[in-house]
Amino acid sequence: MIRIERISSRPGVIEEPVLTSKGYQLGDPAHGSAKHHAKYAVYAQTLDEAAALVEKGFSLRMGAKGKSPSLIAPKSLRIVRGDNPQTT
Repeated sequence: MIRIERISSRPGVIEEPVLTSKGYQLGDPAHGSAKHHAKYAVYAQTLDEAAALVEKGFSLRMGAKGKSPSLIAPKSLRIVRGDNPQTT
């Protein structure tokens, strides 16, 4: 089992990767400050695929109930595989 967590979530919320109809949305670092634009979005079908992209420097769109999703930098994410957390 794999989980991707935000290291420092916004106060009072638990943020999770946002699953869209196309998959988990990530920002490609090759597009620099424009990576948040929808036309540059990259989609992963599974959390495993998303985790592999985060490890390569992709940002991940995360959200919480009642909060707008936002693109989170890979250095602010933790990938948890079983009982072995890794900070990327």
